[in-house]
Amino acid sequence: MKINDPETIKRVLKECSTIAVVGLSSKPNRPSYGVSQYLQSVGYRIIPVNPNEVEVLGEKAYPDLLSIPVKVDAVDIFRRPEHVLPIVEQAIEVGARAIWMQEGVVNEEAARRALDAGLLVVMNRCMLKEHLRLRLEKAANAG
Repeated sequence: MKINDPETIKRVLKECSTIAVVGLSSKPNRPSYGVSQYLQSVGYRIIPVNPNEVEVLGEKAYPDLLSIPVKVDAVDIFRRPEHVLPIVEQAIEVGARAIWMQEGVVNEEAARRALDAGLLVVMNRCMLKEHLRLRLEKAANAG
């Protein structure tokens, strides 16, 4: 699979129900909060990963991916590109199936490392926007 391949995006959104959101803030005006709130509202389990938070959106927050006691399907990253590689390394270590780097987050080395480890990779895309786009396509095709 290639980075940002339409089929990769569909698979992540369809097959990954538990999403660790790295950089999730409890501040409602932050993009990480809005995206996570939306994903939660459409049925995804959100696990906040932020050492500065205790709880976000009713879910216990964890300082890093290695501290999460349940299986994570996908890791949604809201961090600056220079902080992504260690997050990807942890995602590989915990057995995540996918890495999703939000809009503005581009790290080719981290993406390559994730691909080489067999993970699905989406980069510089918004999970909320892609989910809405697929819902609209599905509705259009049904009608």
